[in-house]
Amino acid sequence: MPRAAQPALRKAKFKKGDQVQVIAGKAKGQTGEVLRMDLKRGTLLIKELNMVMRHTKPRRQGQSGGIIPMESPIHISNVLQFCESCDRGVRKLCDKPAECRYYKNRKK
Repeated sequence: MPRAAQPALRKAKFKKGDQVQVIAGKAKGQTGEVLRMDLKRGTLLIKELNMVMRHTKPRRQGQSGGIIPMESPIHISNVLQFCESCDRGVRKLCDKPAECRYYKNRKK
């Protein structure tokens, strides 16, 4: 029997360390740094954004359990790259913002 077709991995728009701005969801409008990407699921982790509380049990003797805040993944479609010269999220970054057609409304 033939194997089921695997879904293709998404193209990576971002990489670790990029500055991004969230455009949808409960963290809308906030900016942060990309920590990790999961191309299979199409999600990424952003430093100190989309925080959830993880309830943990103590696993070893002497270890304490509790409620630990941790980042939750955000879908790639809900973020844009952050441009510092425009001070907002943009679809495409440019080497020379003064000459780029994507930067007509940028702040000076």
